[in-house]
Amino acid sequence: MEKHFQLNDVVQMKKPHPCGENRWKIIRMGMDIRIKCEGCGHSVMIPRKKFESKLKKVLHTAE
Repeated sequence: MEKHFQLNDVVQMKKPHPCGENRWKIIRMGMDIRIKCEGCGHSVMIPRKKFESKLKKVLHTAE
């Protein structure tokens, strides 16, 4: 199953952030994807391949 995501989507990852939040916003896309925690605002850069394997589902899509 292929998951479709784009810039500014809010996604749910398989594991929650240490702050307890499980909602992330995609703020940069390329070979690496930067996501920002919706709870504490911390951002993390992940290689695209790893991001796609850790992605659980897209919660809200950008307009």
